[in-house]
Amino acid sequence: MNIELRSMVDYYEQDNRLDREVVIGLLEASIQAVVRKRYPQDALVREPSVKIDRGSFNIRIWIPKQVVDFVSNRDTQMSVEDADRLDPVHAPHAPGSIVDSEIPFRFGRIEAQNARQIIQQKLRDADQNRVKTLYQGREDTLVRGTVRRFERHDADVVVDLDDAEAVMPMKERVPSEKYNIGDRMRFLLLKVDDPNNKGAAQIILSRRSEEFIRKLFEAEVVEIADGSVAIRGIARLSGVRTKIAVAALDDRVDPLGACVGMRGQRIKGIVRELSGERVDVVKWSPDIKTFVTNALSPAKISRIDVDEDTETVHVRVPEDQLSLAIGKGGQNARLTARLTGWKVDIKQDEGELTQEEIIERAAKILVDLGLTRDQAKALMEAGFTTVEGIAEADVADLVEAEGMDAETAAAIHLAARKIYPQPEANA
Repeated sequence: MNIELRSMVDYYEQDNRLDREVVIGLLEASIQAVVRKRYPQDALVREPSVKIDRGSFNIRIWIPKQVVDFVSNRDTQMSVEDADRLDPVHAPHAPGSIVDSEIPFRFGRIEAQNARQIIQQKLRDADQNRVKTLYQGREDTLVRGTVRRFERHDADVVVDLDDAEAVMPMKERVPSEKYNIGDRMRFLLLKVDDPNNKGAAQIILSRRSEEFIRKLFEAEVVEIADGSVAIRGIARLSGVRTKIAVAALDDRVDPLGACVGMRGQRIKGIVRELSGERVDVVKWSPDIKTFVTNALSPAKISRIDVDEDTETVHVRVPEDQLSLAIGKGGQNARLTARLTGWKVDIKQDEGELTQEEIIERAAKILVDLGLTRDQAKALMEAGFTTVEGIAEADVADLVEAEGMDAETAAAIHLAARKIYPQPEANA
């Protein structure tokens, strides 16, 4: 038995996840290529034959030779007598016929090295074709895998999908997530690279994509999978917060309740998969005011005005709701804008402020223009309650109202006009 060859077959079968018969076939093709290199181009009338015994793993090789009356090249020709002796079943052989002649399997160092190179390339091609068959056409689906190692200075995560190896590049990782070898989790199969693109990862995964959120909800929420509930939009700050808008296509179904699940089990499962990322499930509405109100929940809104020309929604909220509506670092406002597709302008409702509070807030702005706090308050109390009003006034009006010197009034007036430029005719 050829123990060395059998060990090679076992190794490639396990390491490359290839069928045993496929590995043996690749070995036969590799040996055939090496044998073919021994002969001048077109010297053989057909390819050599190579057969590896599946039990003993012994190798047998046959070279096709042409039957001739006078032998001039023993590598490619044989006499009629030799042909009749080797193949008595078809004797007598006429000149010009082809007979296979077995040759001993003897490779030197260079031939063995060539054979290894050929089989390595053929194994890579076979593995790429196998993965292509398994995964091409499954883009944008969820797959489970185990973190195996890290590449490119720990930037790319190599994942074992049980029947193939995949890569999650740095740009598809969630910044806040930590990955450890042995972690088993779900990924979005983003794409399958062209198998001929040597050196590139064949299967590309993602956990950062918004499509990953969509597929998680489809997997966890039966009503979404069966079409009773539709996902109308997703906005995500990966690792921080996600808003997903849902609508019921069946009046008997509560879209929010379906996504949250009994005692919150469904949404909890999704949040666990997302390593604690906050997920807001929003009820979609064709009315933009209602949609924005739902998206900003639980913040309470005092008033909403819609400017359809600029596709802007002006939201006014009580003072104690302002930080909640805007969110940490403005994330709630940004996600609402991305989810709805409209600009969202959130401000405190001035209608709830007293006159003293309005003056106090405006005075803070004027101090930035160069006024002292007392001068700013005096201007406010004199009726100049906005920077725009100061820009529209004359310098003499400012001097008269406050009693400040003309030079200071002119500087304040100039600073205000830089913020609110006036038409030339009004200058």
